[in-house]
Amino acid sequence: MTRIRFGSFLAPFHKPGQNPTLALQRDLELVEHLDRLGYDEAWFGEHHSAGSEIIASPEIFIAAAAERTRNIKLGTGVTSISYHNPLWVADRMVMLDHLTRGRAMLGCGPGSLPTDSAMIGLNPTDTRELLEVNLDIIMRLLRGEVVNAETRTHKLIDAQLQLAPYTQPCFDVAVAAVASPTGPRMAGQHGVGLLSIGATLTQDGFDALAHHWSVVEERAAHFGQPAPDREKWRLVGLMHIAETREQAYREVEYGIEHWFRYFQKVAAFPQMAVAGGDIKEMIDFINEAGIGAIGTVEDAKAQVQKLADQSGGFGAFLLLGHEWANPEATKRSYELIAQHVMPEFQGQAASTLAAKDRATSTREKHAQTQLDAVDIMTKRYEQEKAGS
Repeated sequence: MTRIRFGSFLAPFHKPGQNPTLALQRDLELVEHLDRLGYDEAWFGEHHSAGSEIIASPEIFIAAAAERTRNIKLGTGVTSISYHNPLWVADRMVMLDHLTRGRAMLGCGPGSLPTDSAMIGLNPTDTRELLEVNLDIIMRLLRGEVVNAETRTHKLIDAQLQLAPYTQPCFDVAVAAVASPTGPRMAGQHGVGLLSIGATLTQDGFDALAHHWSVVEERAAHFGQPAPDREKWRLVGLMHIAETREQAYREVEYGIEHWFRYFQKVAAFPQMAVAGGDIKEMIDFINEAGIGAIGTVEDAKAQVQKLADQSGGFGAFLLLGHEWANPEATKRSYELIAQHVMPEFQGQAASTLAAKDRATSTREKHAQTQLDAVDIMTKRYEQEKAGS
């Protein structure tokens, strides 16, 4: 199996009413924890309303996280490029690419909260139309082109970047997808990665996984792009893992209800509809709809394998950041996944298990040679002592 990268996708989701300064610090500390554990990637969202997803600028957050970490790659998950001048989006990302020495990644989307876009006079149809226009402009700028263009919100005159990317030829770029083929279509057209956010969070999205990649391949062929690389496909999924299922169930009682109520009653985002009236129903929804795992490392392994089978293969699995459990239990969940799940999908488990099996199969023979060696050396010592 091709090595699957692991990471986190932090919207983030914080319960309103608490100290936002401390909540943001918790997010930064979690990224440090992931870096120490060997996670490959962390992505951060952009939101401006609704009170739970409180990172307004993923680029600023990446700059702070980059100074605290060493190896983990850091992405905008996503920059709502429909809200921004595409020239400045590209320019800021190139600067981050230099500041992080190649650890920055650009995720693009239209913006998920209509309460965000409404404040700047845009509706969800506007943002999806602007996403396509602005992504095309951003990709042309990153290729070094001079761009003249006029969109509904901005006008560019001989626009070009003053810096080339640090990463050659360019840092990773990915387009977000929830349920519709819009994201896969643009990923194929521009030859960039696909960031499947809703594909593992709802039953409909899970069922559409294989179809999404076929859209990427079809559009890539249509626009003359190279054959898409599944390494650039990232799936966002739900998990909380503990030593036992009972413990995992108890731990998510801490905050899973807020997460569900946010999508049920606050965020006007029907593509992410979740069912569940009480906590037991919420846990059952995650586990039984096939969209996540609340349980043990074995449950987590089974979920990743199920996604691989359903999709036909992908490059990275990103754990959706949530506060279902308290900070300590949340960090422990990430640790258990790093210790026991990641090796199964990164070629590190098989070799140590094979070494154990080889040693087990020859143990009796080697144990006898050890005993024989002790006997020989004991007799040799007795002989030496007798001759002195």
